Amino acid sequence: MADAPRTTLPNPRANPRFGGGACTFCRYPRLEDVPKEQQPVDWALYGVPFDSGVTYRPGTRFGPRAIRDESQYVKPYHIEHDLMLTDILSLADAGDSPVANFSCEQNAQVVTEFAMGVGDPAHTKLMAVGGDHSIAYANMKATFERRGRPEGGLALLHFDSHVDTVDVTMGEKWSHASPFIRAVEDGILNPKKMLSIGIKGPLNTPDDLNYAKEHGVTIVTREQLARDGDEVIGKFAGDLAQAPCYLTFDIDVFDPSVAPGTGTPSVGGLLPHEGLSLLRRFAKAFAGGPPNIIGADVVEVLPDRDPTGCTALLAAHVMFEILCLDALGRR
Repeated sequence: MADAPRTTLPNPRANPRFGGGACTFCRYPRLEDVPKEQQPVDWALYGVPFDSGVTYRPGTRFGPRAIRDESQYVKPYHIEHDLMLTDILSLADAGDSPVANFSCEQNAQVVTEFAMGVGDPAHTKLMAVGGDHSIAYANMKATFERRGRPEGGLALLHFDSHVDTVDVTMGEKWSHASPFIRAVEDGILNPKKMLSIGIKGPLNTPDDLNYAKEHGVTIVTREQLARDGDEVIGKFAGDLAQAPCYLTFDIDVFDPSVAPGTGTPSVGGLLPHEGLSLLRRFAKAFAGGPPNIIGADVVEVLPDRDPTGCTALLAAHVMFEILCLDALGRR
């Protein structure tokens, strides 16, 4: 373990998790409060309270607030990885991005501009917490630009019930159904290095899969995951190795029986232990180590549909697992 922690947390035995003070993601310090010796920050987490890109139930604009609240009970030591996250990474809550509620395309521009200036652009990685999945484009673009526009575009590890490569929905090209087709068009994302895990139906039409299939996206459906998913994922990971990749996680990949707080629920999804186990198994899958994650988002938590708070709590743990993957690569 490190001689001194990279992130200082409140002592839960003296300052209880239900106590006062600013409610931040996982009790990490606010970005402006990070001490000099823990700078530059390795990961800045920020909320994007935007849901004007949804095609069904709205309300994910309240996701960042709910996830902050539930994440108070996320602790820093990972049992399976034997890893103390805060000894390895300097982590901070950068607050919420401003949003443009009445225009999906303008919102992408506003959030990108905000994200470009968070932390140390040459060092700090970004995790956006939504909000609907349309916000992924902005964080991907900011990550792409801050990392020097990697040649060929970013690889993508994508957990979702939906492929999100529909061109236009109800006249809108920037909705939560379209972030990745827009990212491909702008050279941010390499579709041949995109892995979509957990996809399931029913769909409006088989044509919904055409773009992904024609552009080389690797799709592992929920049923395929149970059959030969490990083999397909293993091959993708072996080919990707340590290429820079972005990880996007839509909470609706989980079954609505365990994560009802989402706007486009899809029956037959992952159970919590399955989703978390998949992330943990990435630890040695990419050239013997974890993926080279350079940015991430967790999206589509709609707290009003889940008064228990379990969906937001699950999202907070997904965030923790993603951060631990990056920490593993630095240990």
